[in-house]
Amino acid sequence: MIIQIVEDDRALSDGIVLALKEPDLEFIQDAAVREAKESFGEKYPELIILDVNLPDGSGYDYLKWVRERSQLPVLVLTANDMEMDEVMGLTLGADDYMAKPFSLAVLRARIQALMRRGRSQSSYVYEEDGLFFDFGSLVFTREGQPLSLSVNEQKLLRLFVENRGRVLTRNILIDRLWSDGGEYVDENALSVTVNRLRSKLEDKRDDISYIKTIYGQGYMWKKGDKSCSDKKP
Repeated sequence: MIIQIVEDDRALSDGIVLALKEPDLEFIQDAAVREAKESFGEKYPELIILDVNLPDGSGYDYLKWVRERSQLPVLVLTANDMEMDEVMGLTLGADDYMAKPFSLAVLRARIQALMRRGRSQSSYVYEEDGLFFDFGSLVFTREGQPLSLSVNEQKLLRLFVENRGRVLTRNILIDRLWSDGGEYVDENALSVTVNRLRSKLEDKRDDISYIKTIYGQGYMWKKGDKSCSDKKP
């Protein structure tokens, strides 16, 4: 597996490599947006650790550029421990977020969690109305048109459809999406992810809604009548 680290602090970048180093992992270390784009096209990384403040631009610009080309896992690093920075990263498609300074042990746990999420996707197909979700092949469409979903959006969607008709509390969803690193996650991060998923699945012109907010509790996928099946590998 190839991990791209986009961080202009070389000492920190080297520390991340040392903390994550495993026999089956390869690392690309870039210090600027331009370098990162060049590496992306040459090495095809499978996971990105991205600093926000870079010498030639914002890491958010690179995140947006990546999301136009891939849905690989992205963990954002920033020196700005502010809610707006977290919301910005999640809105642009980041899968996780850490503020500096941070523990390399916690970073390792977060990265391992993202890696497990990608590796543990079993074959599972869900169909309802014009929606088609194949979690094994990572194919998601609405009315035949492809949907671009981040890793966390895919995981949230699967939680909803596997528990359709049941209320999933905010605490359960936060725990399932972000608890692996053992670090506090602002509840607003869940709202951002849910709203982003809603915007991709639902068409207000057709008055269609799948994710129902249960005020004071959490969310529920409205139970559908269409097929839902597990496919054996």
